[in-house]
Amino acid sequence: MFDYLIKNGTVIDGTGSVGFVADIAIKGDRIVSIGRVSGEAKETFDATGLIVAPGFIDPHTHYDAQLFWDPHATPSNLHGVTSVVMGNCGFTLAPVNNETDADYLRRMMVRVEGMPLEALENGVSWNWSSFKEYLSQLEGKIGLNVATMVGHCALRIAVMGAEATERTATDDEINAMKDLLSECLGAGGLGFSTTRSYTHNDGNGNPVPSRVAAESELLALCEVVGAFEGTTLEWASDGCLNGFSDEEVNLMADMSLASQRPLNWNVLTVDAARPDDYQNQLKALEECTQRGARVVALTMPVLVGMNMSFLTYCGLNMMPDWGPILSLPLDERMTKLRDPDVRRFMEERAASPDAGVFSRLTGWGLYIIGDTYSEENAGLKGRTVGDIARERGVRDFYCLLDIVLADGLQTVLWPGPTDDDPASWHMRAQAWQHPDVMIGGSDAGAHLDRMSGAPYTTSWLHDCLHGKALTTLEDAICHITQVPAELFGLLERGVLREGWYADVVVFDPETINAGEVVLLNDLPGGAGRLYADSLGMRRVFVNGTPTVIDNQPMESLPGTVLKSGQDTYTVKIPASS
Repeated sequence: MFDYLIKNGTVIDGTGSVGFVADIAIKGDRIVSIGRVSGEAKETFDATGLIVAPGFIDPHTHYDAQLFWDPHATPSNLHGVTSVVMGNCGFTLAPVNNETDADYLRRMMVRVEGMPLEALENGVSWNWSSFKEYLSQLEGKIGLNVATMVGHCALRIAVMGAEATERTATDDEINAMKDLLSECLGAGGLGFSTTRSYTHNDGNGNPVPSRVAAESELLALCEVVGAFEGTTLEWASDGCLNGFSDEEVNLMADMSLASQRPLNWNVLTVDAARPDDYQNQLKALEECTQRGARVVALTMPVLVGMNMSFLTYCGLNMMPDWGPILSLPLDERMTKLRDPDVRRFMEERAASPDAGVFSRLTGWGLYIIGDTYSEENAGLKGRTVGDIARERGVRDFYCLLDIVLADGLQTVLWPGPTDDDPASWHMRAQAWQHPDVMIGGSDAGAHLDRMSGAPYTTSWLHDCLHGKALTTLEDAICHITQVPAELFGLLERGVLREGWYADVVVFDPETINAGEVVLLNDLPGGAGRLYADSLGMRRVFVNGTPTVIDNQPMESLPGTVLKSGQDTYTVKIPASS
């Protein structure tokens, strides 16, 4: 007898092939039959008119902490995600030597990934030191499958202590890091992640430890990765934001070649107003391929809902020369923002080429006013800054500053991105077909009160079916199932196939979508996070067990820790020419 029988659904198997009507039988954690299936089942579900697809795989998340207070990884689970990769950008919670190091990691996560300190202190046990012990805290207690990279920053801190942020490592320290990385990969770490991005500073405002490392250290650690089966690399750098220098291209290729593993980076932002950056980043991929390396860019297929504030740290702090102004004490900051000379300077710097990828936040007139906190701003919620500015007869940017100053900078702002134009979408559709571009980059689990990337799967499916329709449904599903499964070497996942794991989603093609983005104050300590429900998600199975039924999460925790070499195979890169 089968455990579950999904009848008469349109099966889109993840390979990109055209869908076909079939039944799918599940027993235990496996798909045991696909076709016209006869036989009894404990539960039969009529999927007539519905799409049956592999569970979605999110290749870039930061659920490392959230899983301890939210083992279901909401809201990704609601949007059909059955497997995630976390520990990206060099940031993990293990290994960790002592409470002093743990406190450093917590405060680093607050700054670089927007995780509230109260949640990290109250919602995470921190009762581990080794990477193996960290993974053991997750096994059997999670609602989806989790593969975890080993973060460079934690390695450096564990070996060098406070000096990890101050200097390059000695040969002995590099050897100690290599030994520690070997231990972590032997315990099941998926690979090695690092960052050299100028946007990544720690809780003290200093560059995070990996940014201080010499290239020789980086390549030595990549060599360690190549000694373990089923491993991979991930990094972030300045070039991921603003276009790669020749040195960065060479380093990416060298990292991939040193490990003989693929390297992926996040995120390829496509903007028709910045075509040179886009072409630079695609050319970087191709140059790495020519050297025999494999480098893959992640890109998002939708515009991610996000909010901003002049009160707390956000993307606006990344505008050129804005950081020193927005980091001032509140009274001094407000004084500066009232100063006409400062206003002109900020507007000019934001419009300069130095803004890079953050230039997409400069459409001041497109900003929608969210929650307000003063009588002066009553009635502005839901209106665009541009409309208000025209009424007041002032520049959009100056109007925006007037509004937030009236609220003591608390105003919630919803940017209208400048890259939501036909030319940019045409470029995105082209990028999706590039052999070294992969869909992903949600950052789910990070930037909790500022960004809502987790629902990208259902949002994109809706857009493919009822919106811009820039690719087929079969192609979109392949991009979020088979493609990431094959990049990471996930064994028997990513495709609906007899004998493979029963990670399955069933959705209504007429209604599939993400709901409205809302702010929930449900984190440990009461902090808020952006959240969106799913629409049209009829079933989600993880390892053969239902985890979502009719858009509602179940209590089941059938997920597993995907360990390198055990649950993954080695993905070979092209041989060096």
